[in-house]
Amino acid sequence: MRSQGVLHSDTEILVPFFDVDTMHVVWHGHYVKYLEVARCALLDKIGHNYTAMLESGYAWPVIDMQLRYVRGATFGQRINVRASLVEWENRLKVNYLISDLASGERLTRASTVQVAVEIASREMQLASPKVFIDAVERVLKC
Repeated sequence: MRSQGVLHSDTEILVPFFDVDTMHVVWHGHYVKYLEVARCALLDKIGHNYTAMLESGYAWPVIDMQLRYVRGATFGQRINVRASLVEWENRLKVNYLISDLASGERLTRASTVQVAVEIASREMQLASPKVFIDAVERVLKC
């Protein structure tokens, strides 16, 4: 079973026409965009979004992504994308669940892994920067 994580954020998305193919099913590549929208909401909830990451001197590239499609989302469908924080001390791992908003039916599962890279040296960090760990721990204490 996939970890539920210690913190999560839910994002509602109305599937737009320009994301679907001729069968009105979301093209598989657009799910990556939905994950990014949900991950940004999670990082905002933590209080350390991509702007704060850059200001602290770090970029966080995605180094691994896994997607498992169960059922395709369709044009006009309201979906929920739940992003759950799973790891943050050595890398940023987020699990996702995309489901139909009305029924709760699972449509897609996914996960992403990101690592901190010091912008000045372009060196990958073996541990997450203290500023990020502190931000996560502040939210977890609430």
